[in-house]
Amino acid sequence: MTKTLKVDHLDVAIYETPVDMGKAAADFVQRKLLEAIVEKGSANLILATGASQFKFLEALKERDIEWQKITIFHLDEYKDISDSHPASFRKYLKDRILDAVKPKKVYFLNGDAEDVEAEMNQYSEALKNHPIDIACIGIGENGHIAFNDPPVADFNDPKLVKLVTLDEACRNQQLGEGWFPTFDDVPKQALTLTITSILNCKTISCVVPDERKAQAVHNTLYNDISTDCPATILRQHKHTKLFLDMASANRIEK
Repeated sequence: MTKTLKVDHLDVAIYETPVDMGKAAADFVQRKLLEAIVEKGSANLILATGASQFKFLEALKERDIEWQKITIFHLDEYKDISDSHPASFRKYLKDRILDAVKPKKVYFLNGDAEDVEAEMNQYSEALKNHPIDIACIGIGENGHIAFNDPPVADFNDPKLVKLVTLDEACRNQQLGEGWFPTFDDVPKQALTLTITSILNCKTISCVVPDERKAQAVHNTLYNDISTDCPATILRQHKHTKLFLDMASANRIEK
């Protein structure tokens, strides 16, 4: 670790490389899962997806964790995409960690469900029945958390899961990360956990590497808390840790 700071309630740790950052985040999550298992015999975990989570998930998969005691949720999924589509977040998680660690139970958010409203209601009920011990999230280039882009973000959302329209910056990020061949191929809608869902979690681990996230990190730490940069709300959660590498931290004020 090269530096730590605190902005409001938000703890920030900066590491030399994405690998160092990912290992530190994995250690943090492992510790929180163990605390939950010791306390109540099981743990509930939310996992994020996207290019920013690669190093973290690689490290988490290597940790000695009692996965058979852990129930997993995920943050979001594109509407009308099957779980075999290369950009599906269900596929991403199966390929990158779930098939290897075999958790107790996984609740998948099925973006291609015939009845999307029923799917979101069922997922909301499952979340209510499994209070989340730790959520692993990222921050988008537009400051979003999950798919709560600035135009649809609501810090007091009455819902736990909702259908959203993705803004252009978000869709461009998905294109830039290589998940889709053209901008027109990027879905316009997605199912997402709301900001209310995320803030309900006991602990939040937020992993944000890469130069292209540097402005979003700066905005998260220094802008007024508002939906113009949804991630600013993390500064009000009392148990959140933000993990950065040198590239994503390069606009932090000295």
